[in-house]
Amino acid sequence: MPSQAAFSHAFPNFALAPLDRAMTGDLQRKIDQKTKPLGALGRLESLALQLGLIQQSLSPRIVNPHVLVCAGDHGAAKAGVSAYPQEVTWQMVENFLAGGAAINVLAKQAGMKLVVADAGVAHYFGARDGLMDLKVGAGGTANYLEGAAMSEAQCAEAMNHGARLAREFAAAGCNVLGFGEMGIGNSAAASLITHCITSLPLADCVGRGTGLDDAGLERKRALLAQALVAWPQQPVAGSASGEDAYRILARFGGFEIAMLAGAMLAAAEARMTLLIDGFIVTSALLVAQQVSPAVLDYCVYAHCSHEAGHRLQLAWLDGQPLLDLGLRLGEGTGAALALPLLNAACAFMNEMASFESAGVSERS
Repeated sequence: MPSQAAFSHAFPNFALAPLDRAMTGDLQRKIDQKTKPLGALGRLESLALQLGLIQQSLSPRIVNPHVLVCAGDHGAAKAGVSAYPQEVTWQMVENFLAGGAAINVLAKQAGMKLVVADAGVAHYFGARDGLMDLKVGAGGTANYLEGAAMSEAQCAEAMNHGARLAREFAAAGCNVLGFGEMGIGNSAAASLITHCITSLPLADCVGRGTGLDDAGLERKRALLAQALVAWPQQPVAGSASGEDAYRILARFGGFEIAMLAGAMLAAAEARMTLLIDGFIVTSALLVAQQVSPAVLDYCVYAHCSHEAGHRLQLAWLDGQPLLDLGLRLGEGTGAALALPLLNAACAFMNEMASFESAGVSERS
């Protein structure tokens, strides 16, 4: 195994600063002076406070919001960890490009710009409008049942691609970035990453993904347990460092998960608000927070997925989701559905009258 210094050398560097909370009192006073009982707007109030701290402004606003959907294939998919054939990955990317997927509809409704990135789909698309060609591996990742899914260089390349995209979005004025993914077999990869980083029992981290029946779920659990046995040098679950997180990601992850992790870190570095989607996206966040725990200050958890392990991930991160709609689609759909709540939080901060301006008596 390479030394830690050698392993980390190729990975992007990030300089994330924890939130400066000096404005907390001023923000809270502005919230409390609105024409309402204290705390009456519930989660919108804490959301407005977080947005104000991220933007260091008493009048936070949403500007040019994007949702980044990263797509990639997984070598383990052909071993039976998914109910769908691997070909569905590229077919769904075509659906994104044609405007026919759920994320297209919901992003348009929310006023978000959709960016689709090919991180490593096992299909040649050619030059296409609306598709970022950032393919790391032409055939997707290797089969982690037999060895590492990615080399160190491939994992670093995918993270660097994600970081570069996030920085480009920030340069274009985007201050809210949602995250989504597409990749048959990626819920299995997310389960392994989650187990290795959190020490949550593997069986509890493994769900039905795209709709496995009982027999399929048991097969998936057995295959993932086999994948852990096949990696004798794995870090002790639950004690992963930033270096270990890179190793876990390279061993079990997907190109799309690595790209998301890099994009999250760069987005937080640029003081953007991160809208975190479901189970697979949150597995990328688990990696990112091991690299730089400050990334969590910038995260808004859009929803709680119906996928078994997502509620456990959120509990481990102490993340409070905005929505709980039984979603399990991915694609960033939860992020798109949550964006109107961020707009609402900004609207009441900027447009709602105060007791003084409205001439309304305060509570005695």
